[in-house]
Amino acid sequence: MPHIHEKIDFTVSLFIVHEQRVLLVHHRALEKWLPIGGHIELDEDPEQAALREAREESGLEIALLGSRPPVSEEGTRALIAPRFLDIHRISATHEHVGMIYLARVVSGDLALSEREHHAIKWCSRAELDQLQPPISNAIRWYCERALEEVGDEDDDRESSDFWESGILGE
Repeated sequence: MPHIHEKIDFTVSLFIVHEQRVLLVHHRALEKWLPIGGHIELDEDPEQAALREAREESGLEIALLGSRPPVSEEGTRALIAPRFLDIHRISATHEHVGMIYLARVVSGDLALSEREHHAIKWCSRAELDQLQPPISNAIRWYCERALEEVGDEDDDRESSDFWESGILGE
């Protein structure tokens, strides 16, 4: 998708964890390992963008993990908060505000988006060190947090306020 604004855009990044591994893609245009993600389009909110990017780039249906305030009412819909936010420079004159979500797989079969990526890979903590080209320190940190915080899918995390998972429409 082209940039919506010449100076800044809003994006989503998804650190999807399944069976103690985090999903990364080798981005075709940027020639680096990154999480699933992309621009938030003008007709969608961050949750919709995250779910769309996961489907388009991996073939997976996911659940975003985070908390949703109980304040939805006519004209207002509370969103699941991203786990982290960052701002990163894309060029000398353009930046992205990144909404970084942790997620788990709900269903689907992993599929490579050949138009956008060279490869797609589930990575254990040890495999993060073996990726070529090496991942950035920021991507490594987010991968490690996702692996620590999401952990086993069988864990009972529903009791924690943070682990109120949600799929759009629930």
